[in-house]
Amino acid sequence: MTQHDSHSLGNVHNTVTTENKTGWRKVLSFLGPAYLVSVGYMDPGNWATDLAAGSQFGYKLIWVLLLSNLIALLLQNLCVRLGIVRGLDLAQASKNSYPPFVNFCLYVMAQIAIIACDLAEIIGMAIGLNLLFGLPLIWGVSITLLDTLLLLLLLNKGMRKLEGFIISLIFIVGVAFLAQMFIVKPHMMDVAKGFIPTQLNSQALYIAIGIIGATVMPHNLYLHSSLVQTRKIDRSADGIKKAITYNFWDTTIALNLAFFVNAAILILAAAAFYYRGFHEVAEIQDAHKLLTNIFGKLAPALFAIALIAAGQSSTVTGTLAGQIIMEGHLNLRIAPWLRRLLTRLLAIIPAFFTILHAGDEGLGKLLILSQVVLSLQLGFAVIPLIHFTSDKKRMGEFANSVPMKIAAWVFAVIIVGLNVRLVIQEIDTWASEGPGAANLVHFVISPIAVGIGVLMLYVFLRPLLYKHANEPIKVPHGLASTLDNLEAVHYKQIGITIDFSKNDQDTIRHALMQGGKRAHYILIHVVETAGARYYGKQVMDSETQSDVDNLDKYVKTLTELGYKAEAKIGFGGAAGAISQITKEMKIDFLVMGSHGHKVLKDLIFGTTVDAVRHKVNVPVLVVKPQKK
Repeated sequence: MTQHDSHSLGNVHNTVTTENKTGWRKVLSFLGPAYLVSVGYMDPGNWATDLAAGSQFGYKLIWVLLLSNLIALLLQNLCVRLGIVRGLDLAQASKNSYPPFVNFCLYVMAQIAIIACDLAEIIGMAIGLNLLFGLPLIWGVSITLLDTLLLLLLLNKGMRKLEGFIISLIFIVGVAFLAQMFIVKPHMMDVAKGFIPTQLNSQALYIAIGIIGATVMPHNLYLHSSLVQTRKIDRSADGIKKAITYNFWDTTIALNLAFFVNAAILILAAAAFYYRGFHEVAEIQDAHKLLTNIFGKLAPALFAIALIAAGQSSTVTGTLAGQIIMEGHLNLRIAPWLRRLLTRLLAIIPAFFTILHAGDEGLGKLLILSQVVLSLQLGFAVIPLIHFTSDKKRMGEFANSVPMKIAAWVFAVIIVGLNVRLVIQEIDTWASEGPGAANLVHFVISPIAVGIGVLMLYVFLRPLLYKHANEPIKVPHGLASTLDNLEAVHYKQIGITIDFSKNDQDTIRHALMQGGKRAHYILIHVVETAGARYYGKQVMDSETQSDVDNLDKYVKTLTELGYKAEAKIGFGGAAGAISQITKEMKIDFLVMGSHGHKVLKDLIFGTTVDAVRHKVNVPVLVVKPQKK
């Protein structure tokens, strides 16, 4: 019987078993979630900051990359704790802790961050296609719409297939940069010195802020707290402790791979540009062009392939994060393809306008702007995360230790402080561009920034000032109610949907099991011809007449077997016609056969079962076709 699943990513929740496994099989069963998260740390938004850092300062800012990686490692492990211990993702925990209006504001901020992130993936993908195949950027942006179908296919294949696809793309990125390292031949002693922290001038500090802002991305925090719940674990204290440990190693390995890719981009830029006198290479296209001039065709081709792989993998994980924040904050679940399409369209529109009005070179500025927007949202994910995982009442023995809590808050202050400074600098830059821009900044952008600052202060203070002393701990499904009436339910009017396929026999058989010979059965078939859609009951073409005759045969057979049955024909759209007949005939139980469509067929034919389920107020039993 269909029901609403309140789990985070309910269609893949607890689908990967880890129990009854030992040794390497146990370890491998936990590997995967962090790799989906890690692609956010090597998306096209990171490339611009890494290229700028390497071309302007050589290897001197590698230590900043290492610092940002350590920050990310701590925060992602807090997400692991939240997801495993409380069974909540970050969005669900926020909904349980903040008032509805604040929760809605947090959703809007998170959604804007998802769109900004998706914008970076679109730009990276379009630039990669342009560099590799010479495809115009406007066409490259348009092609990115097609990855909606790719995501649907991956989700339909299950969580492990999706993880395998992402890991394959990460492997492509890693191999591409490893090959480029052999081509550019960096000086390893100078690279090693780059890990020693040095004092930063104002220009280097700006780049460092960009590196940290682009590395620690807010949607990854929502994503990781949900993905760890795809593993089915032993819920004892020892089982939870082991799950946290295994996920710690998964996160450590994956984020260090992401660090390797980011460091490789910076080292590539330093070796290829900084030490050859090209100190102002911040645009991805410029880097590709210079690689062509210096090293021939192989290095730039590998560079473009890695860019496409990074953009495509980040796009898939960004979609999952969008689904998580919508379901968690708003308790709203829509079809994954529609969720993907809406996010992609909202990101494609600014990319289109930028190309049309500012030309191809405007995409680089738009890429940087997307990172500034991400910076604004970061605090709204980091601060609640630390609060939630430090709550001893809800986390019990798995609450953050004092040293971990101190480190987390220090990192939060660094992140928020540096990102606030980055935003202020960007606002000052916009204001200095002219009188029109200054007015826009003073009367629109600055008030919005102040409002966002007040909201962040509230998000920080509320868990400290308002204690939920008498409020029961919330869990994803709510508290269990008392079971006091478990008598069998007897249905009087049972509807059976008929499509004249081999599934009909199973559907009818399951319906008869529910009502026996006491119930009255209504066999429903919907005529969906063009004539039926326009003329309804007035149509009586050959297909309609054939359907009526076939339905009468079913009714006659059931009557001969001693059951009470009648036929009912509907016209037009299947979902609407079935729900209308259900109401007219006062049906109190509906049995439907599932077509078992896969991905593309669901897109083409629609999902009648889901549509009907939302239109009727009676129990629905969905009978899947039996495999012969």
